Amino acid sequence: MRDMIGRLDTVVIDCPDPRALARFYTELLGMHVVHDEDGWVVIRTDSDGPGLAFQKAPDLVPPQWPDPARPQQFHLDVRVDDIEKAEQRALAAGAERLDGQGDTFRVYADPIGHPFCLVW
Repeated sequence: MRDMIGRLDTVVIDCPDPRALARFYTELLGMHVVHDEDGWVVIRTDSDGPGLAFQKAPDLVPPQWPDPARPQQFHLDVRVDDIEKAEQRALAAGAERLDGQGDTFRVYADPIGHPFCLVW
């Protein structure tokens, strides 16, 4: 095994309202807020695994799936046990279903347009 330089700590997502987007992802992923200051919110599980941070970007131009002129920039794959139940909860939390799916995934957007997939 190669020696690593470091390990993934946090994935940072630009957004116009960090607290609002953090609320969405805490609901979607079962995480909780561990740091909240003006323009910067971090959520994690209780483990020492990677977290998500939300950074204020007031002039953000969100991605438009699947338009290459406004690319997705990144996306998260969220593993679920029951796609139907997970989809209902994601939509209730503020997700939007997008075109595109395969045998083991469906595509959604978070409340400001970042795509993510529910995978099973």
